[in-house]
Amino acid sequence: MQTESAEILIVGAGPAGAVAAALLRRQGRQVLVIEREQFPRFSIGESLLPQSMQYLEEAGMLRAVVEAGFQYKNGAAFMRDGVYTAFDFRDKYSAGWGTTYQVQRADFDHLLAQEAQRQGAEIRFRHEVLDIELGQPGGRSRVTVRDPDGQQYQVDAGFILDASGFGRILPRLLDLETPSNFPVRGAIFTHVADGIGSDAGFDRNKIRVTVHPQHCNVWFWTIPFAGGRCSQGVVAETAFLDRYQGTPTERLQAIIAEEPSLSALLKNATWDTPARQITGYSANVDRLWGEGYALLGNAGEFLDPVFSSGVTIAVRSASLAAAALKRQFAGETVDWQADYGVPLRRGVDTFRAFVESWYKGGFQTIIFHAKQQPEIRRMISAILAGYAWDQGNPYVKETARRLAALEAACELA
Repeated sequence: MQTESAEILIVGAGPAGAVAAALLRRQGRQVLVIEREQFPRFSIGESLLPQSMQYLEEAGMLRAVVEAGFQYKNGAAFMRDGVYTAFDFRDKYSAGWGTTYQVQRADFDHLLAQEAQRQGAEIRFRHEVLDIELGQPGGRSRVTVRDPDGQQYQVDAGFILDASGFGRILPRLLDLETPSNFPVRGAIFTHVADGIGSDAGFDRNKIRVTVHPQHCNVWFWTIPFAGGRCSQGVVAETAFLDRYQGTPTERLQAIIAEEPSLSALLKNATWDTPARQITGYSANVDRLWGEGYALLGNAGEFLDPVFSSGVTIAVRSASLAAAALKRQFAGETVDWQADYGVPLRRGVDTFRAFVESWYKGGFQTIIFHAKQQPEIRRMISAILAGYAWDQGNPYVKETARRLAALEAACELA
């Protein structure tokens, strides 16, 4: 079997893999990316958070993203029982970007991959990783890959970054997966020509999250794109979704019909793309790194789409891993737990606390409260904008305790 060498092998060319590849190329490293799919390809996770812009800028990709013509985004709006509230991410506690974009991921991911290639990363599309043997001589790894013609070859890799997303290559091969503490939820989603007129009072610069009128743990996303289209989906536990019959599109339409404000907003929509469904997407691992490898983004952990944290966690993990590798290649001793695992999980745990509070209804009580204190609102806005690693924000430093206290205060007021 033919064997070749790679200084760093990245599995997956999505945002985590592409940003990591670009950051490492800027360090002068030789990077090979193995991607199973052919880009552009469909993906969800289409509403970016402003925090992610920092990492796109670090990777030298920001100009390409800005010039691509994606839908501008400056915040998030929430609707429940006819009550509307919105957060402008420019009015936030943490320093940094306050705006970003809402993107069709096929175009966005392809763009990032092209930018990584422009900076010198080699990406092999339609190549699939079959096996990884860690602990080879010199701390290297042997990776078996299959090309589009079915031929197999091996790569002798100095370090592996698993950015395979929901494919979760290393977690499966190394038995790293642990059960998620979230109930099994699913999403039904599609893209539509939304037909939303300018008189509808719909702010296309914000994602809209709508809560089901009878079930606080069922919610809808409406993500506007440039050109009069939007991504529309519903998230609920699978037992709820299974109540509805028909095609995925018919089931999605039936659930939307139960929410008056959303069904009115989409009354002129053209449902021109068959809906899809995914279930059981929440995932976790017992560790995010090991000898000769690290897990990036969704390959390590995926929480829930409610606060659009997926891409931000992905590119944050790419930045942390690239910084650790820079020191390692410089001959320094790197403590991957202290320099990668702990800081990455710190922000993930902040997002997790907000997700848990959302589904229990507590965070909904907070954001729909009629009398919000401006400074606390700015702290919450910062986290919704992706600044879940800012330890200067009390709702990051002591997330669970602060959220519980704020929820209790809102219920009493």
